[in-house]
Amino acid sequence: MLLKMTVGLSGPEFNLAPGDEREFDDAQAERLIEAGFAEKAEADEVPAAVPAKTKKGKANVVSGEGDAGSE
Repeated sequence: MLLKMTVGLSGPEFNLAPGDEREFDDAQAERLIEAGFAEKAEADEVPAAVPAKTKKGKANVVSGEGDAGSE
C-alpha cells in the first residue's frame, strides 16, 4: 500500500520525512495509519518533477597543452 508520511520515520532500509511517499505491506501500512504516522497516498497523485539543475557561469577547464609554468 502506498503511504504518505505525516511524520518522520527511519529504519534500516529507509529514512522518510513528512510528505514522503513509500510502499509498505498492508499489515505494516495499517499499523502506521492507526498510529497517525502516515495516511493513504492518492493513487492518481503524481509527485512534482524536480527540474534538472543547470550550471551557470564559466566552465572550469584545464588546458590540454600543460601550461603549468614549466618549460
